[in-house]
Amino acid sequence: MHQRHSFALAVLAVMAVAPAARADTVPVLVDEVGRSAMRDARQNPLFAAEFARAMANVEAARQAGIQVPVPKDPGGGYTHEQHKRNFRALYDAGALYAITGDKVYVDFSRDMLLAYAKIYPGLGPHPAGRGEIPGRLFWQTLNDSNWLFYAIQGYDAVRAAMAEKDRKIIEDKVFRPMARFLSDGSPRNFNLIHNHATWAVAAVGMTGYVLRDRNLVDKALLGLDKSGTAGFLKQVDQLFSPDGYYEEGPYYQRYALLPFIGFARAIDQNEPQRGIFQRRDGVLLKAVRTTINLTYGGLFFPLNDALKDKGLATEELYQAVAIAYARTGDTGFLSVAQGQGRAVLTPDGAALSAGIAAGKSTPFAFTSQNLGDGPDGTHGSLSILRAGTGPKHQALVAKNTAQGMGHGHFDKLSWIFYDNGAEVVADYGAARFLNIESKAGGIYLPENKSWAKQTIAHNTLVVDEASHFDADVKRAQPVAPTPLFFHADDDMRIVSARMDGAYPGVTFTRTMALLGHAELDRPVVIDLLKVASDRPAKLDLPLHYRGHIMDVGFPLSSNTDTRPVLGTASGYQHVWVDATGKPEAGNATLTWLLGDRFYTYRFLPQAGATAILAESGANDPKFNLRREPILVQRLEGAKAASFVGVLEPHGEYNGAAEFTLRGRTRITGLTHAEGTTGDIVTLTLTNGARLRLAVSADPARETWHEVNVDGRPIRWQGPFARVDEKP
Repeated sequence: MHQRHSFALAVLAVMAVAPAARADTVPVLVDEVGRSAMRDARQNPLFAAEFARAMANVEAARQAGIQVPVPKDPGGGYTHEQHKRNFRALYDAGALYAITGDKVYVDFSRDMLLAYAKIYPGLGPHPAGRGEIPGRLFWQTLNDSNWLFYAIQGYDAVRAAMAEKDRKIIEDKVFRPMARFLSDGSPRNFNLIHNHATWAVAAVGMTGYVLRDRNLVDKALLGLDKSGTAGFLKQVDQLFSPDGYYEEGPYYQRYALLPFIGFARAIDQNEPQRGIFQRRDGVLLKAVRTTINLTYGGLFFPLNDALKDKGLATEELYQAVAIAYARTGDTGFLSVAQGQGRAVLTPDGAALSAGIAAGKSTPFAFTSQNLGDGPDGTHGSLSILRAGTGPKHQALVAKNTAQGMGHGHFDKLSWIFYDNGAEVVADYGAARFLNIESKAGGIYLPENKSWAKQTIAHNTLVVDEASHFDADVKRAQPVAPTPLFFHADDDMRIVSARMDGAYPGVTFTRTMALLGHAELDRPVVIDLLKVASDRPAKLDLPLHYRGHIMDVGFPLSSNTDTRPVLGTASGYQHVWVDATGKPEAGNATLTWLLGDRFYTYRFLPQAGATAILAESGANDPKFNLRREPILVQRLEGAKAASFVGVLEPHGEYNGAAEFTLRGRTRITGLTHAEGTTGDIVTLTLTNGARLRLAVSADPARETWHEVNVDGRPIRWQGPFARVDEKP
C-alpha cells in the first residue's frame, strides 16, 4: 500500500541523516523513506540489474568527460544525441546518489550543470529549429521539456549536497531560465491541450516543487494565467476518456503517459490533499492499464502517427508500470514488468522489484474492451475484440474513434487484425524514421501527409479517390463516428459503428465480428460495410494485408511490362497497380501465407465491381515508404453498396519439415441477405454447415428483426444474433 509522508516529516528524516542540509534543499520528489526503500531494493535482482545499468551509464559519461556542446544538430545529430545522453546521466546520477550517498555523483552532476550554466543563458532559437517554437538545446521545445523533466529529478536528489554558490549558479542560469522559456516564453505551446504541453507543464511543475517556486507550480497545474483553463489538471480532464483512452492514439498515449504519471507522482508527494490519483475516478491509473491493453505481442496498435516498433519495453512504461503497481498493488503489473525485463531506480521501482522477487506476479489480463473516446467518452470509441489467450491469440481492433488532433489519420471505421503472433491486416502507421539524420533528420517525412495519413492507406471506405474530410484536420476534429453496439463473450464478439460527415451526403456503417465454429480452425473475421450516398460515386475499399500471395480465385490481367499508378492525389499517387480482375461471387478469394499460417479473404463482389492487386511505394524517389501489398475492391457509379467479406485463418505450413496442412479454405460460400431493418451474412462450410450472423443498425435490444434468406424468414431480437445451421 502506498504511504504518504508530509513534507515536514520528509525534512526531519533527511536532516537526521544529513544535518547540514537546509530545509529548502531537502529532496521533495523522493523522501527519505523512499530512499531507504531504494537502498534495500538492491537485493532484488531486477532492481540490482537496473542499479548496475545506471552505474555503467554514469561511469561511461564520467570517463568521456563533461560534454555540453553548443546546440546545432537536428534529431539524430551529435549535439542532439549528446544532450539526450546528458539528461539521462543526470537522472541516473541523482538516483545513484540517493541509493549510495557517494558524493562522486554529486560532483559529476554539479560539473555538468555548471557547464550548462555557461552556455544556456546565451542560447537563442536552435539553428535547426522546426515549427514556430524551436527549442534552445534541441530543435523543438518538446525535447527541451524532456531534458528538464529528467534533469530536475536528478538535481533534486543531489541539490542538498551541493555548495550554495553552485546551486545559485545552476538554478539562476539553467533551471529557472529553462522553466521560463518553456512557460512564459512559449505560451502557445504551454497552454495547449496536447502531449507537447503535457511534457512542458510536467517539467516546469516539478522544477517549481524542487526550487520551492509556487508560481511555477501553479502555472503548471492551472495554465499561465492560473485560471484552470489550461495546465496539467485541464489536460488530465480533457485528453483522457473516462476509460483511460488518450485522444491521440496508443503511440502517443505511451509517450504522454510518463509526464502525466511522473508529474502526478510529484504532486501526490508534495500535495497529497489534491488526490491527483483519484481525480476523475482514478483516470490516470486506468490509463496505465488501458495503455498496456492497447498492445499485441508487446507492441502498440499502430494507429494514427505511430512507429511500429514501439511497445511496452520503453522508458515511459517502465516508469508508469512501477508507479501504478506501487499505488494499486495489482500483481498483473508485475508480469508486465517481467516481460519488460526492467525496473526503475525509484521507490516505486523498489516496490515493484520486491513484489517480483517475492513471487507475487500474476498474468496481466489482456481483454476485449470498448474504450470510449473524448473527455466524456462519447466521441467515438476504440474497440478491441480478443479471442484466445497467450502470445498467438487473435485481436481485432476497430478504429471508430475521433480524429486525434494533428497526429490523427483520416481513417474512420478502419480496422486491423492480429493472429498467430503477427499483424495480418495492417495499419501503415507513420512515415518516419525517428532520429535517423539521413531521413530528414528524423522528423515526419513528407510521405506521412501524402500517404500514411490518407484514407487509401487504411482499411476503410474511400469515396471518389478523396480522403475523409479532404484530409482537413480542422474539419475532421469535431466529427466522430457513432458507436452502435459492442459485445464480447466466448460465443459472440462484435462491434458496429456509423459514420456521417466524412464525405458530404455519404453515410457508412460497419459491423465487424470475430466468430468461431467447430468446423473452422480458428475464429474468422466477418465484415459488413454498408454505404449510402446521395449521388453516384466511386467507392474503393482497400485491404492492407501482410504475407505472400498463394492463390487468387479469379482471373487477373497483370501489368508485367509497365506498372501503372492508381491515381494522382490523396495517397493514390503512391499505389502501384500490379493486376486487376473482375471477380464473381463464387471465385472472389485471395489466399496468402504469413509465417506458418494461411489466410483466405473471401468477399462478395457487387455488379460491375473490380478487384485491384496493388502495392505501396509509387512516386517515392527517396525510398521513404515500405512496399506493402493491398487488395482494393472498386465499385463505380454507386449510390448504395454493401461490402461483405470474411477473413479465415487456416492450416499450417512447415518449410523445415516440408509439410502443408489445410492449405485450402474451409468456407465454400458467402452470401448476404438484406431486409428493411437488418442484414444476414451466411458462411457455408465444407461439411454443409452454415454460420449466420444477423445484424441491425438499430441498437435497441428489445426490437425484433426479420430477413428472408433462401425464401424463408429468419427472425432475431436485438442488434445482433448468431443463427447456425447443422449440415
